[in-house]
Amino acid sequence: MYVIVEINGQQFKAEEGRKLFVHHIRHAERGAIIEFEKILLVDNEGVIKVGAPTIEGAKVVTEVLSPLVKGDKVLIFHKKRRKGYRKLNGHRQQFTEVNIKQIVV
Repeated sequence: MYVIVEINGQQFKAEEGRKLFVHHIRHAERGAIIEFEKILLVDNEGVIKVGAPTIEGAKVVTEVLSPLVKGDKVLIFHKKRRKGYRKLNGHRQQFTEVNIKQIVV
C-alpha cells in the first residue's frame, strides 16, 4: 500500500517504514509526530482511489528523525566572455528527514 502525499508543496510517494527528505519544516523537533492530511492518491494492493482534489479522512503519520539536514552543495557560476565578469555562488538546501510510521485511509 502506498499513497501520494503533498508535503510543503511537493508530492511524495509514501509507504510505511520509508524515510523521506522533505523541505525544511520550521518548528519540527527530533522525535515529534507530524500528520499530513493532503492525500492525493491511495493504492491499496491494486485498488486505486484518486482524490478530487484530496481524499477525505486519509492521513500520513510521520516521525521526525532529523529536523535539519543539509543537502549537497550546488554551485552557480555566471560569466560574460571578454568582459572580465565572473561570479560564483553556492547553495545548500535544508531538509527535514521523516520516517513514515502509519498510513490511515
